[in-house]
Amino acid sequence: MTATERVTAAYERISTIDRPEAWIHLRPLDDALADAAAVDARVAAGESLPLAGLTAAVKDNIDVAGMPTTAGAASYAYLPDADSTAVARLRAAGAVVLGKTNLDQFATGLVGTRSPYGAVRNAWDPSRISGGSSSGSAVMVALGVADIALGTDTAGSGRVPAALNGIVGVKPTKGLIPTTGVVPACRSLDCVTVFARELGLARMTVELLSGPDGFDTRARDDRPGRLAATPLRIAVPAPHNLEGLADGWAEAFGVVVERLVDAGAEVVAVDITPLLRAAELLYGGAFVAERTAAVGDHITKHADLIGTDLDPTVAAIVQGGADATAVDYFHDLEQLDQLGAEGHALLDGFAALLTPTTTWHPTLAEVAADPVGANSRMGRYTNFANLLDMSSLAVPAGSVDGLPFGVMLTGRAFDDRLLAEIAASVPGVTVDLLVVGAHLSGQPLNHQLVSAGGTLVADVRTAATYRLHALDTQPPKPGLVRVADGGVSVPGEVWRIPAAGFGRFVGALPAPMAIGTVDLDDGTSVTGFLCEPYALDGARDISDLGGWRAYVSAVTGSGA
Repeated sequence: MTATERVTAAYERISTIDRPEAWIHLRPLDDALADAAAVDARVAAGESLPLAGLTAAVKDNIDVAGMPTTAGAASYAYLPDADSTAVARLRAAGAVVLGKTNLDQFATGLVGTRSPYGAVRNAWDPSRISGGSSSGSAVMVALGVADIALGTDTAGSGRVPAALNGIVGVKPTKGLIPTTGVVPACRSLDCVTVFARELGLARMTVELLSGPDGFDTRARDDRPGRLAATPLRIAVPAPHNLEGLADGWAEAFGVVVERLVDAGAEVVAVDITPLLRAAELLYGGAFVAERTAAVGDHITKHADLIGTDLDPTVAAIVQGGADATAVDYFHDLEQLDQLGAEGHALLDGFAALLTPTTTWHPTLAEVAADPVGANSRMGRYTNFANLLDMSSLAVPAGSVDGLPFGVMLTGRAFDDRLLAEIAASVPGVTVDLLVVGAHLSGQPLNHQLVSAGGTLVADVRTAATYRLHALDTQPPKPGLVRVADGGVSVPGEVWRIPAAGFGRFVGALPAPMAIGTVDLDDGTSVTGFLCEPYALDGARDISDLGGWRAYVSAVTGSGA
């Protein structure tokens, strides 16, 4: 696909999905097409552009020349005259930037709801949070609009939203990607991160963006990393370190561990309490004062905007750092040094630490009811990485109750390539998906499941609580909806798809189709296709015909 074709397809995709809140600044189509035409011309002239034909979204605390940078607050906005280093390198490699994405204001949050531009809804379930702070970037990748997106990660902002939207989020070693042109959250901890639906693309992009730029004084040269030993030794949290996970998540994590063991890895449970205690220092101690140093003056100057343009939860967190003293900071630094030494010692002899990426996936309503408490649960396994100068990446690992479940690998500084090697070797992480229409065996869209690596598991029937409609689409496909009464049992198939292939598949899913949990007639549940109710207006109810194949046969007389 040429850059022009890909940009055109991206804007068509934007028009079919209901996520306007994911953008703060979306470029006019003509502007993006002009960039795409320039990329196509460079390729035609013989240039080698590794990201040519790909689209990109950029978190709105990262400068893009000619587009306002708001960091999620209109009162903070300024117009940069140059790209950030990361964006300049992204464009030089051939990617076309579509616009600037929404975020938890000033990159302070892991929920994706702390923004005057609106709470960003999850790509799979709009009643759930997207995760943050890089919310819009993650959702636009998950929904297939952007192939790559840039975010930032101080406490988990590039990993938590990746996990909650079923994509890859790479948080490289601090300083590998310069933060020139990035609004600081905690300047000493901030990392530019990369989202993609595939690990290989995410890692390639990180490599292209890495290296000192002569401006960021904290930028670092890459160093040779460790090689994976044989047998591979992976640390996992001791059982009591996994307490408090959402229902079904400990079991899903156990499946990943079992598959690593089956593949020959040595997996050892380790008490990671020192790392978890270090994580608590990020917001529970004097380190939060670095956020005050970054944007506290702006919030104080515009205190009258708290509750409108300035998010009250963010304002309270940032202003709270003003109470920390230098003595508090040095006490916490000493404690962090001790906990870090203990934590690193625990991981001696291991290639990496494997954890769930986060602990739960709340609804928007749950976060609204307890914005601080809900958020604090999100960063248990992510908060310590930057404090302790560690590399980390999050990858999809299947689904639980129709929502993505993700795991995370964390290692020493400059172990980025080793983590990617391990992540690529995690075997057999799959998603079971119910299909009831055009993706059934022998139907026109079944090839999409096959190309995603899917295999047929079983013929099944839904519980008798659904209705099936024939939508006016090309190619024709059905809309399955749950009803309060008058439902029927609809026949279908369950296909098993590798998690990476499932991410690509969901990313290309057109509206009004959605992914959700479907109950089966044997009392179990499975991830499956559902239809947004608005699309049923005028659609024919075919529930009583006996399924999609029966409907196709009745319409075409083909006996299909």
